[in-house]
Amino acid sequence: MPTVKEIAAEIVGREGGFVNDPDDPGGATKYGVTLGTLRRLGLDLTGDGAVGIPDVQALTRDRAEAIFVEHYFQKPGIGNLPEVLQPSVFDMYVNAGTNAVKILQRMVSKMGFACADDGAIGPQTIRAVQLAAEAAPKHIADAYAIERRNYYYWLADARPASRKYARSRTGGKGGWITRAESFMAARYRLSDKQHKARVAAWG
Repeated sequence: MPTVKEIAAEIVGREGGFVNDPDDPGGATKYGVTLGTLRRLGLDLTGDGAVGIPDVQALTRDRAEAIFVEHYFQKPGIGNLPEVLQPSVFDMYVNAGTNAVKILQRMVSKMGFACADDGAIGPQTIRAVQLAAEAAPKHIADAYAIERRNYYYWLADARPASRKYARSRTGGKGGWITRAESFMAARYRLSDKQHKARVAAWG
């Protein structure tokens, strides 16, 4: 099991450097940390009295990793979940906020362990997820990764501007899909043919 810091470093590596994509609801981003996050945390990295795009550009890898560990792992309580789920939930929390937890809550509820899908990791969620993991110890991480992949496809179905994150320019799997599938066993990953069939309706 990798350490939290190692997982954070992997996330930063996947996210890459500075990007300001107009189709990304998160806006200006560097190493996965958005301008909105810096403003929410009040991090004026340039010392000019305002938090703006220059602060995103000034963000270092080490600072980004520290932000993820504190605000996307420790504060949400991801460390209270079964270890086998922590890397994927942590990674998705960086990518999708509380939706990462809501997907998990809905999944364990479908498995028969009732849990409110409020996006908060409280006692009820911890207990329900623990029971689900005990019931399916060899499958719980794969199941979550599959639900995560389904969520990304659903987002792209609903928002055409986001389809470039789920489907590459050549029609293959986009970053969202490969990211979700990196947390599941190879046998659960879609073939290129299956992926193309799933996105065929996008035109």
